[in-house]
Amino acid sequence: MNNSLFSRLGLALVLLLLALPNLRAQNTRSADIEARIENARIAYITREVALTPEQGQRFWPLYNEYSTKRRELRRSHDQLRRSATPTMTDDQARDNLKQIIAVSKNELNMTEDYFAKFQKVISARQVAQLYKAEREFGRVMMKEMKTERQASGPRGRSGRPAVNPGTSN
Repeated sequence: MNNSLFSRLGLALVLLLLALPNLRAQNTRSADIEARIENARIAYITREVALTPEQGQRFWPLYNEYSTKRRELRRSHDQLRRSATPTMTDDQARDNLKQIIAVSKNELNMTEDYFAKFQKVISARQVAQLYKAEREFGRVMMKEMKTERQASGPRGRSGRPAVNPGTSN
């Protein structure tokens, strides 16, 4: 238990050191931030799943393929959800919802397919740890980003300080 706590604290510190100084950077540095986050994700998953070097060589290309496909499906899902408007007709809303359900089914089918593929490279226990590590990493990143936002003060959508009505910002 203490080891898990220390590894999480260590991850939080690494993420803080890697990502936070760059969060205020200009758009030209966003690729650098993404690379640092991805490197932290790789280190975290490797440690939490306890991948051997041999497993890692076979696992990471497969995981990267899975991750890319999952990201594409989630973008499609998000885009469909954002396209729903209060002015849609019932037929348009029905079609939109059917498309969302189809994308969700595709994501589930893909997860099942990759579960089988992952088990050819790592154990079922390690696959379970992988899914858990992905969730934990996401939570830690969201928490760190929230902490950074709070530390830097309120910001509007543009990234500039938010303008509060009735004040002289």
